[in-house]
Amino acid sequence: MSQSPLAPARAPTIAAEPWSPAQASDHVACASPQHTSALAQVGHAISDPTRAAIVLALRKGSHFPADLAAELSVSRQSMSNHLACLRGCGLVTARREGRQALYSLSDASIAKALDAMLGMTLALDPTCCSTEGCTC
Repeated sequence: MSQSPLAPARAPTIAAEPWSPAQASDHVACASPQHTSALAQVGHAISDPTRAAIVLALRKGSHFPADLAAELSVSRQSMSNHLACLRGCGLVTARREGRQALYSLSDASIAKALDAMLGMTLALDPTCCSTEGCTC
């Protein structure tokens, strides 16, 4: 059966295994206070648009804070505060290069996770990437 071009697209269904109440405790075990706290901390860190822009920029390579501040049109002080937040939750690390610090994502898996989140965002709102030459 074909779908009308005016009808909203349906999300693909995923075949789930039969569920039993005994499995609920297995699922809830993944939501331990340690897991939820860590996830909430990362969510808070990237909930700010500037911090989200920083980690998206860092997924392509390392940057100096002054360069990030100029590219994102924020003050160096503001950039310092945002990078401190991202360092605090473990998303980014700094490596000394002379008198400057070079920032990068703390693990390659973070770049993959950001790519997946960006893909999810584009699936939910295709118009967010409607600019010419977008390289998401």
